[in-house]
Amino acid sequence: MSAFDMTAAGRTTCSQARAETSAAVRPLCAAVPWRLARRLSEDAMLVADELVSNALRHGDGMTRFSACVHDRALVIRVRDRSDRLPGDQPHDPTRPGGFGWLMIQHLSQRVSIDRHDDGKTITAVLAGVRPHEGSPARS
Repeated sequence: MSAFDMTAAGRTTCSQARAETSAAVRPLCAAVPWRLARRLSEDAMLVADELVSNALRHGDGMTRFSACVHDRALVIRVRDRSDRLPGDQPHDPTRPGGFGWLMIQHLSQRVSIDRHDDGKTITAVLAGVRPHEGSPARS
């Protein structure tokens, strides 16, 4: 199993944390024993970026990020300090953004939220594919 785990100590900006998580997710996608479709790899980067951004902007700060390849899937976990659930805030059409949580749910095979005394962990699972799996049959 390939894995990456980091705490958020010293990561004060979204761009810094997103750069580090992207740098962690990209090699995991490339190192799996089966082929991750290019689109899935791009989806994984978007999901990781959104989870990290949401934790920093809305979750009172990210405390941990982890990503691992497990059971033919990429599992991304982000822990933050807030007990507030995603989507609790009403969308304001006069402000930019507000679509990240919907995008995370759309791109992931499964999303779960585990509450803790000191915040929550959001887990997103993106399914992997083996070569030729899901490809149209050739005649």
